[in-house]
Amino acid sequence: MEEGTDVRIYDRLKGKVAAVTGGAKGIGRAIVDVFSAEGAQVFILDFDLEAGQKTAERFQNLGRKVSFIHCDVTDYDSLKKAAEEVERTAGLLNILCCNAGIYPSAKLEEMSEADWDKVHNVNLKGMFLTIKAFLPLLKKAAPDSKIVLTSSITGPITGYPGWTHYAATKAGMLGFMRSAALELAPHSININAVLPGNILTEGLEGAGDDYLKQMTAAIPLKRLGKPEEVAWAVLFLASDEASFITGQTLVIDGGQTLPESREAIL
Repeated sequence: MEEGTDVRIYDRLKGKVAAVTGGAKGIGRAIVDVFSAEGAQVFILDFDLEAGQKTAERFQNLGRKVSFIHCDVTDYDSLKKAAEEVERTAGLLNILCCNAGIYPSAKLEEMSEADWDKVHNVNLKGMFLTIKAFLPLLKKAAPDSKIVLTSSITGPITGYPGWTHYAATKAGMLGFMRSAALELAPHSININAVLPGNILTEGLEGAGDDYLKQMTAAIPLKRLGKPEEVAWAVLFLASDEASFITGQTLVIDGGQTLPESREAIL
């Protein structure tokens, strides 16, 4: 999707302030697009300085309230400074999207301790540190506060060779979410997660035609998902329409996890 050209505008987030980790590319960028089109003031939190600046400028040129904050989700001090900048600029935070994640492939026999730690530090620890840093701002905005996690079908529902470290983090996010939902409920803060299947992001596009055909064949709808289709689900969980939903998951996979066998989708 070319940003700003195919967004449904209903002002569902008008007056809201949102922050999206990993918002410079892929699903995160689609979330920024949809949120800002729906009236939110959005802060992109990303480690990629060049991509973050370009994405923010692209949306600013469309008249959107989008800013970029250079941030490392594995560094609590970096996140605290980002939270302070959001507070100085906007005063509070209504919506926090923990979307930053990496998915390098490594088979068990070849995986090093450093490989394992890197994926866990970004995907799982990074989510925890982000929420911890921004929790005071979310409490300040309550009862209008939402946290949305980008998990995956890989780990919570399915498995894939080479992604044991990634799968462990994505399943871990949901274990964290369910207990966090109970702790956050007294503060009127909702926390939920989306579980995308095969989504056509920049990372997947670089995998080659054969890999894309293989992934598409596994999906009953016979196509890969679009980043904005995940973003619309995130929008729902971040909106007032989901005010009585917490500790829950929403799968966006085109039916990928439904078949019992290959014959079911031939």
